[in-house]
Amino acid sequence: MKAIYLQDINKPLSFTEIDTPVPGPGEAVVAIRAAALNHRDVFIQQGLYPSIKLPVIPGSDGAGIVTAVGEGVADSWSGQEVLLNCGHNWGDNPAFYSNRFTILGMPDNGTFAEYVRIGAEYLHPKPSHLSFAEAAALPLAGLTAWRALMTQAGLAQSPNPANEKVLITGIGGGVALFALQFAVAAGAEVWVTSGSAEKLTKAIALGATGGVNYKDEDWHKSLLSQTGGGRQGYFSVIIDGAGGPSFSRLIDCAAPGGRIAVYGGTTGKITDLLPAKIFFKQLHITGSTMGTPDEFSAMLAFAEKYQIKPVIDQTFVLADAEKAYQRMTEGKQFGKLILQI
Repeated sequence: MKAIYLQDINKPLSFTEIDTPVPGPGEAVVAIRAAALNHRDVFIQQGLYPSIKLPVIPGSDGAGIVTAVGEGVADSWSGQEVLLNCGHNWGDNPAFYSNRFTILGMPDNGTFAEYVRIGAEYLHPKPSHLSFAEAAALPLAGLTAWRALMTQAGLAQSPNPANEKVLITGIGGGVALFALQFAVAAGAEVWVTSGSAEKLTKAIALGATGGVNYKDEDWHKSLLSQTGGGRQGYFSVIIDGAGGPSFSRLIDCAAPGGRIAVYGGTTGKITDLLPAKIFFKQLHITGSTMGTPDEFSAMLAFAEKYQIKPVIDQTFVLADAEKAYQRMTEGKQFGKLILQI
């Protein structure tokens, strides 16, 4: 089969021919029709991800058709259109993943190939309203957004989501966009930040009430002036994937008793936090990574109920994976980058 291979860090991807996988007991082989990039893939290539084990076929997200099943797997899966849960071996504790937890695409071979072998427990029927490309875009970023927004920041537990004012930073990336779509579907009032006026306009078209450019000085003051100021203008839920020095401004934007979920740190170390602003406001700050199998199923059910379709930025053929990596590195995308296979 044809596949993308990463031999070593800081090396170009190879488009090569390798053996087609065969399913073992409890496994299935899926003919991948579309795969999606995540920042994780780029970070692995750049050597910026923990516990890197190479060489590997990268790629966590994928959707396709089951072509073979191993011993103990129901024959009914054969020929089924599926998407893949790429978070494996979470464990029994919903609060934190086990020491066996892995994400498809490193150390195990991933979806940037014509076929992938995967445990049958991680197969899910492809939602009928999604194309293969749209389905491939959903798993990793959708699950990360779901846990951060619904579980860790507690929007799913809110007695009235319409009373929640949600701020999502760095709109344009996959997780941020799913958080926007999920929060809007749940009925919350959603605001966003971006370094691009064009991305702010696109976010508003997706249901955001408004937003500000985080490159502007005192952007947080501009944001609060737009929301009306006073206690009602502050945010009860904040979803952040940036961290960095601007995180302290999120503390200023948070409502008393507000919940802040952090799923990434693309702008570096969090600095200049005043503890008094946190404890006097009674803020809840929590980290979030991926999610449990139950959260994955809940996310899929929600996406089907509200007919949510992932935003796709560009589609590339498998052989042009390096071009897709470059676009993600440049940060120009609004939505997911897809490899059509």
